[in-house]
Amino acid sequence: MIHSFDELTHPGQLIAGVEFKQLKTWPDDRGFFREIVRTTDSFFNTGSQNPPFAQWSHSKMAHNTVKAWHFHHLQLDWWYCGIGVIQTVLYDLREESPTYRKKIEVKMGDSDDDPQALSLVVRIPQGVAHGLKVLTDFAHLFYITSETYNPEDEGRHPFDSDVVPHNWGDSSKLIVAANDRRTFIPTAPRKQLAQ
Repeated sequence: MIHSFDELTHPGQLIAGVEFKQLKTWPDDRGFFREIVRTTDSFFNTGSQNPPFAQWSHSKMAHNTVKAWHFHHLQLDWWYCGIGVIQTVLYDLREESPTYRKKIEVKMGDSDDDPQALSLVVRIPQGVAHGLKVLTDFAHLFYITSETYNPEDEGRHPFDSDVVPHNWGDSSKLIVAANDRRTFIPTAPRKQLAQ
């Protein structure tokens, strides 16, 4: 598990195409202000003429919910955990990638709930499996995608698949949907890594 932004962005830790943005928080007597994403952020660039934003979604999840393993051939994701703490795991499935089979594991979310949680946004490129487990009573994940929801691009491996070397813990205590117990390979050709 990675515990600091410096460790997270160290060249030896990175997965090709995955980028993190450390967020700044400005607290005051009313609460706080936190800027999440700007269109001018380099990590928000998809490398095409089209704007990167297609859909903004919000997922509220209970403690011990596991959502994994998802991957896309067309879509990019940008994740931000605004309330609660999640264990985020990324795994490079791209055989042509210099970081093929590399895994990153980091706690994302509210450091008031867990001092080891990092307040950040992660950019998840095509071909990188991503999953999460809710570590607090509940968590809210806000995420932007570069494509509108397309079930033909929502690739899946079961949450306990051997494809990704990761153990989420005692499966009898996990909340897992039926979709996270199946395999589906997207039908569209996957966008390749930019050279």
